[in-house]
Amino acid sequence: MATLKSVTKVSAGLKGLLNEAIAREIAVSVQYMWQHVQVMGVKGVAVKDHFKQTAVAEMKHAEKIAERLWYLGGVPTTKPDPITVGGSLAEFLDFDIKAEEKAVALYKKIIDQAQKEGDITTAFIFKEILEDEEEHHDLFTTMREEV
Repeated sequence: MATLKSVTKVSAGLKGLLNEAIAREIAVSVQYMWQHVQVMGVKGVAVKDHFKQTAVAEMKHAEKIAERLWYLGGVPTTKPDPITVGGSLAEFLDFDIKAEEKAVALYKKIIDQAQKEGDITTAFIFKEILEDEEEHHDLFTTMREEV
């Protein structure tokens, strides 16, 4: 059986950044799903589905990044970053805003590194994911204004 060999060679550093991204995506997918489960009150009912939809989107990001890392010869992590759910809707959103800000910074770093290494596919993938993360940040900051 032939094994897939990547035509793109990247540094261990870039592979490490992809694993950081995976750990982050796994963590926030759990964080947002548990917030979906735990949110209460009238305002909670109004935003509950946004947490769930965002959690699913983040898990899809983890999958996409893991597939790319595997293609590049890396092994995707199964360990999430620390998960912080919070105890109230306001706290949920404060944690979520910070998580999305970290994602934006990390993904810009990955895009820059991938471009420096000539890995345009990884840069392209992360540009698409970055757009989603900025939308998530906008969603959470808008929701936070109402709490």
